[in-house]
Amino acid sequence: MLPAGIPYIVGNEAAERFSYYGMRAILMIYMTQYLVNSSGQLAVMSENEAQGYFHLFVSAVYFMPLFGALLADGLFGKYRTILLLSLIYCLGHFTLALDNTRMGLLLGQSLIAIGSGGIKPCVSAQIGDQFGLNNQHLMTKVYSWFYIAINVGAFAAMLIIPWLLKHSGPAIAFAVPGLLMLLATVLLWLGRHHYTHKPPAGMKFIKEMCSQIGLKRLAKLASIYGFFTVFWALFDQTGSSWIIQAQKMDRMLWGIELLPSQIQAANPLLIMLLVPLFSYLIYPLLNRCFVLTAISKMQLGLFLTVIAFAIPSIIQMQLDEGFIPSILWQLLAYVLLTSAEVMVSITCLEFSYTQAPATMKSFVMAFYFLSVALGNLFTSAVNFLIHNIDGSSKLAGADYYWFFTGLMLITAALFLWVSQRYHETDND
Repeated sequence: MLPAGIPYIVGNEAAERFSYYGMRAILMIYMTQYLVNSSGQLAVMSENEAQGYFHLFVSAVYFMPLFGALLADGLFGKYRTILLLSLIYCLGHFTLALDNTRMGLLLGQSLIAIGSGGIKPCVSAQIGDQFGLNNQHLMTKVYSWFYIAINVGAFAAMLIIPWLLKHSGPAIAFAVPGLLMLLATVLLWLGRHHYTHKPPAGMKFIKEMCSQIGLKRLAKLASIYGFFTVFWALFDQTGSSWIIQAQKMDRMLWGIELLPSQIQAANPLLIMLLVPLFSYLIYPLLNRCFVLTAISKMQLGLFLTVIAFAIPSIIQMQLDEGFIPSILWQLLAYVLLTSAEVMVSITCLEFSYTQAPATMKSFVMAFYFLSVALGNLFTSAVNFLIHNIDGSSKLAGADYYWFFTGLMLITAALFLWVSQRYHETDND
C-alpha cells in the first residue's frame, strides 16, 4: 500500500522544482540583458562571466545539501529542516524580484542556494523513510514518480517564466517562482500528520559517520561519485552555454519561434517520456542481453553523454562558419543527454539511498549532490579562466564544446575501467 504522505511530498517537489527551474531558466538572459547598477543603468555581464556566475550559483546550491543533511540527521529531523529552509528559500525569490542589481542577485541567489540546496537531500531521503518492509517493493516506482514530478514542475516553469521575463520584466518573472515556492511550503505543512517522522540520530549519526563502517561506505560511494563531477559539468551547461548557442540558431519549430531559454523545457518533457520507456521497455530488453546492474546503467549513461555533447560541438562549428542550423539539432542532443540523465541520475539517487546506513540517509544523499557541486564549480572555474578583460574568450567557439566533449570521453573510459574492479551489489 502506498504511504499516505507520498502525495504531499510529490506535490511539494513539483511546486518547488517549478520555483527553482523557473528562476534558473532565465538567469543567463537576466545577467546578460537585464542587470542594472545602483543608478538604474544597464550593467550586464559578458557571456563567459555570466556562465561563470551561473555555474558558481549551481555549485553553491549543490554544496548546501551537506549543511541540510547535518541539520536533518543530526539536529532537527527531515521535516522541520525542510520547513525552516523553505522559508529562507521564499525570501531568496522575492529578493530577486525586488532588486535587479548585482547586489540583489548575490543576496537572492545566496538565500536560494541555502534553501534549495539545504532541503534537497532531506526530501529525497524523506521519501525512502515512508516505506517499511511491507511496501519496500514500491520504492523504485515512487522514486520514478518523484523524478517525474520534478520534471512536470520544471517543464511548466521553463516555458512560462522566460515568456514572463520577456513580456512582464524581471520583477514578475522572479515573483512567480517565489509564489510557487510558498505553495510548496504550504503543501509540505498540510501533510505533516501523514508522514513517517524518523527522529534525528544526533551524536549517533556523527559516531556512525566517523566509524570504520561509515567511512568505508562513504569511500566506496566516493569512488563512484567522483566520475559524475564531469557528467554534471557538461549536463548543467544546458542552462548556460546551450542557451547562448540557441540564441544564434534558427528557433522556428512547427511555425512557432521559441525563446532561447524555452529550449530547456525539452529536458523535463523528455524525462516524463523516457522514464517509463526505460523502466518498462529499454531496461528489460537490455537485461536479456546482459545483467543490468546500477553500475552498468551508469557506464552506458556516461558514454551516451559523450555523443550528446558532441552534437552542440558540431553545431558550434557550423555557427563559426556562418551557417544557421535548426534548433532541431540541439533538440536531438537533448534526447541523448536526457537518456544519459535517466541512466546516471535516477539510478544513482536510488543507489545512494540503498547504500546508506540507516542514520546517514540524508547525509549520503548530500554526498551524492557534492558531485554536482564540484562539476559546476569546475565549469565555473573554466569560464572565469578563459574570460578576457575585453569580453573575449581564450577558448572560443567550437573549441569550448570540444574541450568538454573530450573530457567526458576520458572520464567515461576511466569509469569503465575502474568499475570493472568494483564488485557491486545493489544491497551490500
